[in-house]
Amino acid sequence: MDLGKKLREALSKLTGKPYVDADDVKALIKDLQRVLISSDVNVKLVLGLSKRIEERALKTEKVESLTLKEHVTKIVYEELVRFMGRTYSPRLDKHRVLMCGLYGSGKTTTCAKLAHFYKTKGLSVGLIAADTDRPAAQEQLEQLAKQVGAAYYTIKGEKDPAVIVKDAMKKAKEEIIIVDSAGRSAFDGHLVEELRAIAGQLKPDESYLVVSADIGQIAGKQATEFNSAVPLSGVIVTKMDGSGKGGGALSSVAASDAKISFVGLGEKPADFEVYNSEKFVGRLLGVPDIGALMERIKEISTETDVKKLESEELTIEAFYEQLKAAKKLGPLGNVFSMLGAADIPKEMVQQSEGKLKKFESMINSMTKQEKREAALLKSNPNRIARIAKGSGCTEKEVREFLGQFEKVEKMMNMFKKNRGFRKKMEKMMKGGMPGMGPDMKMA
Repeated sequence: MDLGKKLREALSKLTGKPYVDADDVKALIKDLQRVLISSDVNVKLVLGLSKRIEERALKTEKVESLTLKEHVTKIVYEELVRFMGRTYSPRLDKHRVLMCGLYGSGKTTTCAKLAHFYKTKGLSVGLIAADTDRPAAQEQLEQLAKQVGAAYYTIKGEKDPAVIVKDAMKKAKEEIIIVDSAGRSAFDGHLVEELRAIAGQLKPDESYLVVSADIGQIAGKQATEFNSAVPLSGVIVTKMDGSGKGGGALSSVAASDAKISFVGLGEKPADFEVYNSEKFVGRLLGVPDIGALMERIKEISTETDVKKLESEELTIEAFYEQLKAAKKLGPLGNVFSMLGAADIPKEMVQQSEGKLKKFESMINSMTKQEKREAALLKSNPNRIARIAKGSGCTEKEVREFLGQFEKVEKMMNMFKKNRGFRKKMEKMMKGGMPGMGPDMKMA
């Protein structure tokens, strides 16, 4: 289940009403309860959240400039931010990191993503392969180290991870040292002994538990267990892009008093970011995060024309520039979410590189006027035939592209013109919704 989509649907019932009373607020809370519980959020936590929202919505004094609808929506936002945990601030100085987690969490891949993150901050990174349990784990980390430009250390054939770490620490000169430890199918005494032995040699400044979003509320239990073995600095939640249980994982970790540190949003090294509860909840509710998008563009040093990304008019040419930039920035769904268009049709955001190349060929076969005015193509089969011939595509493929572009165009126009959720959220943010800075303004 798509948690963000269901939350937006629940709120849209409220924002679409001409006025709001206590019954409407209670109906919204019931919808929120259903959405969160079906996303594997702990029932007890949901009931606590519901009680706080109801009490604040009906008993606290609203800001004078806000309507009751805006007041309630603002409270839902603030309570969800609190519910999903504190925003994290990673240290960016010289330090040592121990990574731990069970099988299937994505721990080894996350080691490389964390290394990439520090590399983008100008720090040198060394990766130590101390997972002697999983076959090919060391080889996988070696390949990932090359991919992200990090130093790599291990002892081939050595079965004692503590020995590997001790040897690596004598050689490593990098500012950030990250150790990939072994996982298990379940938390057990042998794993505890191994982690403590590694920690004894590494003396970590930071210890992160890696959990997969698809385990839902079990993530909180894992955080508590691992914290008893090696005191945790934070929890990294992976696979946030493809799991409907992400809300359950985040809320249960927050409830265990562990910090959510980073989240994984895709398969590439760059699909990884510091956890920011305000931005996360903002994306769930469809609030654009242009600041994050621009920062991602800056990090990868693209030649993207930022003005086109924020263009008031969506032309075919501008749309293609968005798609090209988005492919470099990670999963398209996440990028459109940053743009405040979280409900873009799935068939549009899941286009492959091959599709983009075809699109580029089609666009290159269009006249300047056609790129600016897509309507010229919809009613002229001769133009479509010419573009198909010039791009090496079929007329059906050209019509498919135009049809998908039209869907996105309508979606964008809806966000600009409707008087519902988007406009209300914009008004509230101008009034200073807590935790939202200027980088969170509507596109």
